[in-house]
Amino acid sequence: MDSPRIENAIISVSDKLGLADFARGLTECGVTIYSTGGTSRHLAEAGIEVRDISEYTGFPEMMDGRLKTLHPKVFGGILCRHDREDDMSGLAEHGIATFALVVVNLYPFEATIAREGVTLPEAIEQIDIGGPSLVRGAAKNQAFTTIATSPEQYAQILEEVRANGCTTLDLRRKLAQAAFERTAQYDRVIADYLGDAQTEGDFTPTIQPAFRRKAVLRYGENPHQKAAVYNAVGHEGADLVSARQLNGKELSYNNLLDLDAALAIARSLPDAAVSVIKHNNPCGAASDTNLANAAKKAMAGDPVSAFGSVLGINQPVDGKTADFLATPGHFIEAIAAPEFTPEAIEILTTKPKWRNNVRLMQVGDLGDARATYQSRWIEGGLLVQETDFFDDPQDEWKVVTKTQPTDEQMAELNFAWAICRHVKSNAIVLCKDRSLVGAGAGQMSRVDSVEISITKAAERATGSVLASDAFFPFPDSIHRAAEAGVVALIEPGGSKKDDEVIAACDEHGLPMVFTGRRHFKH
Repeated sequence: MDSPRIENAIISVSDKLGLADFARGLTECGVTIYSTGGTSRHLAEAGIEVRDISEYTGFPEMMDGRLKTLHPKVFGGILCRHDREDDMSGLAEHGIATFALVVVNLYPFEATIAREGVTLPEAIEQIDIGGPSLVRGAAKNQAFTTIATSPEQYAQILEEVRANGCTTLDLRRKLAQAAFERTAQYDRVIADYLGDAQTEGDFTPTIQPAFRRKAVLRYGENPHQKAAVYNAVGHEGADLVSARQLNGKELSYNNLLDLDAALAIARSLPDAAVSVIKHNNPCGAASDTNLANAAKKAMAGDPVSAFGSVLGINQPVDGKTADFLATPGHFIEAIAAPEFTPEAIEILTTKPKWRNNVRLMQVGDLGDARATYQSRWIEGGLLVQETDFFDDPQDEWKVVTKTQPTDEQMAELNFAWAICRHVKSNAIVLCKDRSLVGAGAGQMSRVDSVEISITKAAERATGSVLASDAFFPFPDSIHRAAEAGVVALIEPGGSKKDDEVIAACDEHGLPMVFTGRRHFKH
């Protein structure tokens, strides 16, 4: 049958944003509005005629508003199938109106439990009962009933009602799906809150994360793999999924992975910082008081690997920095930064040969809005752990060698240690002048990582410092580092042969710092 004309609507909301204009538009289309409590008063104050649900049902609100809409004269009008003669005759027999539009958003449970000092009874009073029932009833009867759960949906609903006196089935199905998503999320928040007493450490007994598809990607890691990107429902922060793209073609699966890694490094470094990522590992990273200088040092870390790389930057990109990045010979796939000045956008989108394709991702103020936990899917389940971004307590660091590092060496070791945690293990990094000059990543042998980092650094290894994400099991890497010109080392310590490793450092007069904490990245 045709979509039923909307003659009556039930409106009962906590969030009143845009409600008066929406309701006024409905009444202008001849829709009679039924409402409750605060919603009814809000609409009446806006000069909109409203019928009280209690008067319609003949049953008053009770228990401080706990019981308002749970009545057959309400749900019969929502759930009736307009193409069933028995349903419609039943309504007529009992004087039940049809409600082809239901507008509900739920008690603010999430906002309540976010308040400092909220008590359990206060939280429980914000568990909505009638609201989810109205939402689910209307969403179930999507063939005939329209359900609105967000002010963002009002405009499209009103547009269709004005045009046809009803909504389309396509819109009703879309709104019903959003409604069930909302009630599922709402119930998940409540269950997690009430389940806190059952947590083990920081981990809840169940996890049911909600994600909303943002885009279908061209392909995954390889062209034969399908892929999509999803946005975490309720997440707020400076991230790539919610970033504003200012230029370039759509991001690929690999772009997103690499940009995420680039942004994580840039966020963790002091002053103005730039990281250069290739295949999820840094091939350049640098800090400086001047952003353009940081970019120059970062791109010089491994110029060959930097071709076709992605960049993470922790400060707004200015014209001088953009001018350097647009230098002939550079090829950059994507850049993520808090923002880009108009001059920088003009340069990056007009000057280089790759101007049309470079993705410029404006993520907003980085701040400290990083995820506390990270997860990884494995076959049959999910691994969850704390994110490894916490600063190491330097008052627990120990100089274990006879030679003490200079203040400058200690500052350089600090920088190298910050970079090391972002490199796939076994990780070795060489740093000089607050920039990464050589990295050995993802090797099965730590001595191989040392050799690769020295090869990458070449003559720049002389005078550099070395950071290792885990302990050295043997002194052979120390001898090789000394031969290459490394002047100081930092590692967690904890090997059975720490004494031999320390002795090798003393043999070469190299200072070594033990941090007491390793930073594997698998």
